[in-house]
Amino acid sequence: MDSAAWETIGRLVAWLDAHSAHPPEVRRLLRVLKIQEEAGEVAEAVHGAMGSNPRKGASHTWADVEKEVCDVILTGMVTLATLSPDARAVFESHLRRVADRSLGD
Repeated sequence: MDSAAWETIGRLVAWLDAHSAHPPEVRRLLRVLKIQEEAGEVAEAVHGAMGSNPRKGASHTWADVEKEVCDVILTGMVTLATLSPDARAVFESHLRRVADRSLGD
């Protein structure tokens, strides 16, 4: 992930922090929990895209699912940046470990 994306995430974290009345330890907890909330919205969009709820029918599109997945990714990045002052390095290190384990690179 390029540095511009992480710079934007840093700006979002600063904005969220500036607009929060909660102490840092509560903000961290709430941001971790926000990942689950966003993941639930992905599940809702998938159900809607597949028309699996007879009462609602086809209430979403696959573009809605894509948007919700992006929200999960952004929320995860914001959360990681909240937990670690060097979120980019933490993420890149983890990505390398997963790639090495999975791809043998």
